[in-house]
Amino acid sequence: MSVGVSTSAPLLPASDTNTVTSTFSLVDYVVFVLLLVLSLAIGLYHAFRGWGRHTVGQLLMADRKMSCLPVALSLLATFQSAVAILGVPSEIYRFGTQYWFLGCCYFLGLLIPAHVFIPVFYRLHLTSAYEYLELRFNKAVRVCGTVTFIFQMVIYMGVVLYAPSLALNAVTGFDLWLSVLTLGVVCTVYTALGGLKAVIWTDVFQTLVMFLGQLVVIIVGSVKVGGLGHVWKVASQHGRISGIVLDPDPFVRHTFWTLAFGGVFMMLSLYGVNQAQVQRYLSSRTEKAAVLSCYAVFPCQQLVLCMSCLIGLVMFVYYQEYPMSTQQAQAAPDQFVLYFVMDLLKDLPGLPGLFVACLFSGSLSTISSAFNSLATVTMEDLIRPWFPQFSEVQAIMLSRILAFGYGLLCLGMAYISSQMGPVLQAALSIFGMVGGPLLGLFCLGMFFPCANPSGAIVGLLAGLIMAFWIGIGSIVTNMASGMAPSPPNISSFSLPSNLTSVTMTTLMPSTTLSKPTGLQRLYSLSYLWYSAHNSTTVIVVGLIVSLLTGGMRGRTLNPRTIYPVLPKLIALLPLSCQKRFHCISYSQVDLSVDTATFPEKMSNGMLKNSRDKEVMAVPEESSAHQGNSPTFILQETSL
Repeated sequence: MSVGVSTSAPLLPASDTNTVTSTFSLVDYVVFVLLLVLSLAIGLYHAFRGWGRHTVGQLLMADRKMSCLPVALSLLATFQSAVAILGVPSEIYRFGTQYWFLGCCYFLGLLIPAHVFIPVFYRLHLTSAYEYLELRFNKAVRVCGTVTFIFQMVIYMGVVLYAPSLALNAVTGFDLWLSVLTLGVVCTVYTALGGLKAVIWTDVFQTLVMFLGQLVVIIVGSVKVGGLGHVWKVASQHGRISGIVLDPDPFVRHTFWTLAFGGVFMMLSLYGVNQAQVQRYLSSRTEKAAVLSCYAVFPCQQLVLCMSCLIGLVMFVYYQEYPMSTQQAQAAPDQFVLYFVMDLLKDLPGLPGLFVACLFSGSLSTISSAFNSLATVTMEDLIRPWFPQFSEVQAIMLSRILAFGYGLLCLGMAYISSQMGPVLQAALSIFGMVGGPLLGLFCLGMFFPCANPSGAIVGLLAGLIMAFWIGIGSIVTNMASGMAPSPPNISSFSLPSNLTSVTMTTLMPSTTLSKPTGLQRLYSLSYLWYSAHNSTTVIVVGLIVSLLTGGMRGRTLNPRTIYPVLPKLIALLPLSCQKRFHCISYSQVDLSVDTATFPEKMSNGMLKNSRDKEVMAVPEESSAHQGNSPTFILQETSL
């Protein structure tokens, strides 16, 4: 039984007065245009600095010389989209602070990438995360992973461009397609010309603008309603301060377990294996800098979550004292924050423009990362392997053309999004559907040495089928039932980064909903468990198919593509406990090789022989084993 979770969306206080659409002052326009000009200037500075001497490595990987802090802020900005800036406060306003417990998942969601994924990727000296799949499996698996990622990001970036512009147009009268075109063109120019370094440094600037815009809303709003202490008191009186809900039911939308542990898998799909983030890790000067940048994201994420939640609480208390108009009360949830900001800051010229700049900073940072990562994987995974004869100049030109091409495609997807109807629910859910299977594919390769290419491809397909089955089934079921805003026990869909649920529906009176049964019960799985469910499907199916097709027998396994989970766990135990495990160590193995190839030293955890070649221990299947010491053959790796 759920404790502290309501069963319907709260009714909004409303007044009888009508609201006139807010308009921008000249100062607001100046602030907004300044954001675009400075973002473009930063990008063009890095584009024309050393023009003619750029290499593909500089364009796609920032020459692998980035320091910790800018990479950390860029990691934060990449999926802190405008959709999340609008969505999280709306979630808190409508359902209370239960969502705040998502911060509990950030620790594991960033610790695991720092100590598992980053070391493996960085030591392989990759450019695209999907190169790993070829090193671990084969080229076919690499292409499958790349195509899946491209599909995911192309759908996502169009929505991220269109949805905030739509909300802004509805509230302020800001021209819809002018804002879409402005964002798309500015972002495309500095991303295509400046490459990853331009994207990272504009992300830094845009992150600061996002922090400043949200901070202004919190300060002005809390002052107007009597201070943060009063905000907390009123929110508590109205049941908006949620306690810990320990219901283990995965079909309850938000509980402590769902947010704290289900959210870990969503964080891993974003910060562990997504190309947009991996590319930033790999652009770091050293592996240590990459790990530190991942650590630095943790407090920043907590701060962003706290600020978004505070805006939601301030907005709730504000509308208790200054009731919404009928127009506002009937607005879509993603418009609540904009209405609130325009009401709150209307007498302070420049500040509404600052918040809109904050909103568009979220869009710019996300879209530029999408362009850059898509250009990189297309170049490295789909073009260069088939056309290795490209010169450096040709490769640079093609990389820029790809970025421009994806910019135009993004504008096209924005137009398609305008024809889709429930744009956030349908298209953003696709992003979440695809992220889980990709996470499962990388985990299958990294943690299970017996997994083979056949298992990887079949597992990925099974994961995608399961993801779309549950995801689309949930959408169709909700539409068929004419459902209002999703109540806490009904699944909705996540927004990347802060992963709040937003629906493009009009608020309706409270209704009593019957508990779903059968397939509808499956379709009501909490969106925060989607990544865990789908990635587990990939791993289970992949292992079964791999075992049925002979595992890795007869294939060469590159040891640098495997993360040694069991040895790492055993190493944490006391020495007396470690001796109880009959683990085969290299000192216990009867090596059927000449002493000239016996490992003499270790480097980065890898065995090396006297010729300084990395080696791997392969069991000799034809040998007759005596006792507990099987015969192994040491083979030099080809990488």
